[in-house]
Amino acid sequence: MKKILIGYDGTNTAKAALDVGRELAEAFDGKVYVIYSLVGGSETKVEEIKEAEEELEYAKTYYEKEKIPYETHLLIRGMIPGEDIVQFAKDNEMDMIVVGIRRRSKVGKLMFGSTAQFVILEAPCPVMTVK
Repeated sequence: MKKILIGYDGTNTAKAALDVGRELAEAFDGKVYVIYSLVGGSETKVEEIKEAEEELEYAKTYYEKEKIPYETHLLIRGMIPGEDIVQFAKDNEMDMIVVGIRRRSKVGKLMFGSTAQFVILEAPCPVMTVK
C-alpha cells in the first residue's frame, strides 16, 4: 500500500483522515496524495479557491512536520467531489482512499447525497472512512 489518497475539505473529519493517512504512510512506507475538490464553472467563487488553497497549505505543513512524502492537488474539473476522488484514484492507481464522514440522517443522505457513500460504491480500491 504505497499510494494513499486523502479526500480533504478542511473539516474536522478530514483532518482526522490526515492522521490516518500519516499512520498508513508510516506503516507501509507510502506516499500520501491530498486532494481538495471544487466543482468549478461559474459556481466556484474566488473565496472558495483561496480557502481550498489555505486548507491544502495546512495539509502540506502537517506532512512536512511529520516527514511524510506527500502531494497536494486542488481539483476544479467540473465534477462533484466524490467523482473527482474516484477519478483521481483511477487515473493515479491509488492503493487506498481515506475519507472523513459526518453523521447524517438517512433522509439527509437521500436529499443531499454523500461524498463518502459515492466513493465507497465507486472506488477502484479499498476505502477507509474516518469519523
